[in-house]
Amino acid sequence: MTTAPARVRLTQFAHGGGCACKIPPGELESVVAGLTGTGPGSPNAELVVGLDDGDDAAVVRLAGGQGLVLTTDFFTPVVDDAYSFGRIAAANALSDVYAMGGTPVVAVNLLGWPRDVLPAELAAEVLRGGLEVAQEAGCHVGGGHSIDDPEPKYGMAVTGLVDLDRIIRNDAAQAGTPLSLTKPLGVGVLNSRMKATGEVSEEAVASMTALNRDAGRAAVAAGIRAGTDVTGFGLLGHLYKMARASGVTAVVDAAAVPYLAGAREALADGYVSGGTRRNLDWVRPHTDLSAATEDDALLLADAQTSGGLLLGGEVPGAPVIGEFVPRREHVLIVR
Repeated sequence: MTTAPARVRLTQFAHGGGCACKIPPGELESVVAGLTGTGPGSPNAELVVGLDDGDDAAVVRLAGGQGLVLTTDFFTPVVDDAYSFGRIAAANALSDVYAMGGTPVVAVNLLGWPRDVLPAELAAEVLRGGLEVAQEAGCHVGGGHSIDDPEPKYGMAVTGLVDLDRIIRNDAAQAGTPLSLTKPLGVGVLNSRMKATGEVSEEAVASMTALNRDAGRAAVAAGIRAGTDVTGFGLLGHLYKMARASGVTAVVDAAAVPYLAGAREALADGYVSGGTRRNLDWVRPHTDLSAATEDDALLLADAQTSGGLLLGGEVPGAPVIGEFVPRREHVLIVR
């Protein structure tokens, strides 16, 4: 990893970091409530997946059984190194296409930069990191848009393709299927520690920069049709949306959930973001947490950045962390 010679801690220029700076899920749902179920009177194309259930990306039908996948994601720095920040933000933006079972084909950059405070060379490093990850994914980067912004922000708008017969959606979970997770949790608390102390978790950086490409391909090959990725709303938040939209209950075996090294220690030391606590507050009324400790609940709600795929089915190498069952009193159960 490289950066400009002068040591600049990018996280100190942002009030939040990564997907933890998302608008809280309950608040966001109220903001967009009036936008669902609406569309043009004479649409130019059929919208297959839209805003109704808060899926990972929009999908429009194309001729020949294919769909056009459209998504965007950007956030404030989650790490101090500019190149790593670019790589993480790009992997996170591309993830939404993989979560739909698709393949990214072209992306455009979204950059906000405090040009009077941070050198342009650092912005170039951010863009270089994003470009390299997109190229690893086989995805073109065709320009973008930048603004002078008080806080540094970076991400991408990504367009991909998907076979509509094999699309993965968050409203397709079925009772009787296992629940798998393709990346360990814990980047939220580890990033909070890094922001406060400067201590970098290389394992967390490696996890955040890893593409969900192979996991997405494996899910499609396994015939999985239900899934999402785990980002700012935490595992519990994204799983709640998935189970709610599918009309089932999701049961999580807390002991089976994998975590990055040091995550529990970071939690014990108090490095919990406000986003994580808001996630837990949002799902708590809909979740049976009677068998879980408060620490387990916080880690399961930990605001992830560029997390793994959460799938209704099994894929090689991914631990099974629970199952979907017929709808019960609670939408989520942690046992």
